[in-house]
Amino acid sequence: MSTDHTADVPVLEVEGLTVEYVGAHRSVVAVKDVSFRIGAGEVFGLAGESGCGKSTVANALMRLLRDPAVITAGTIRYRGRDVLAMRPEELRAFRWKEVAMVFQSAMSSLNPVMTVGDQMADIFTTHEGLRRGEARRRAAELLELVKIDPSRLRAYPHQLSGGMRQRVVIAMAVALRPGLLIMDEPTTALDVVVQQEIMAQIGELQRELGFSILFITHDMSLMIEISHRMAVMYGGRLVETAPSRELFAHPEHPYTHALINAFPPLTGPRRELTALAEELRLGPIPDLEDRGSGHWVAPTVLATTPGGGA
Repeated sequence: MSTDHTADVPVLEVEGLTVEYVGAHRSVVAVKDVSFRIGAGEVFGLAGESGCGKSTVANALMRLLRDPAVITAGTIRYRGRDVLAMRPEELRAFRWKEVAMVFQSAMSSLNPVMTVGDQMADIFTTHEGLRRGEARRRAAELLELVKIDPSRLRAYPHQLSGGMRQRVVIAMAVALRPGLLIMDEPTTALDVVVQQEIMAQIGELQRELGFSILFITHDMSLMIEISHRMAVMYGGRLVETAPSRELFAHPEHPYTHALINAFPPLTGPRRELTALAEELRLGPIPDLEDRGSGHWVAPTVLATTPGGGA
């Protein structure tokens, strides 16, 4: 995707976001000084290995963090509105109508003792006040939107395949036509064929409905394929932000280079894969409780795009 969305009026602006997990005797800074923008209709990728803070950022944007997680610094603005200043009733309207989220595990996101139809209908009865019959009709339309037969409204989550459950979760996320869709590892645990089908479905929905996407994954090849711009996260901080294809072709930060090289190439000569720790000459993932240890390398943003944030 080559369209430049950075000049558009931002749908989401995050500046200096810091999240700490506060304990009785010490705190862990899980996300430190994270800043980025997402333009209208843009797919912005957030990449990094497990434990780097990606999901913490996503939950902070939705104000879904639970104790002991606390936002200690920064601002989050959705179309100019201060998300951190929203009262509970404002947040209720904001979530799902303005910003929706697809969580990592579809099976965990769905209630196992409710039918798919009842769960989807609840969105419309709760947020739009529709009667049950009309809500079920809208739910059937949603299933058709993600290419699932409406007869599946009577099914329970365990009666659906992994790919179908993921489609249901995506359909629920776009039910109220949000302006921004946060997708946290939406293809985890799916095989490669189903993964491609889900990604194609996401692309179709975005073209039809026009929402922006914050796409979170550790899979750099998948990120390059779907996103316009992307940021790489390491140890709770963003280390590099750039147009996706440019970043993939010319990574400037050593961690970005190592992350790209952690995946085997599909074409060209064979090469030996190098573990991240070996390529970076580091130990394991940095201990966020001990940023002064020998395994911690203070990250620096090396590549940004105009208006794209760091």
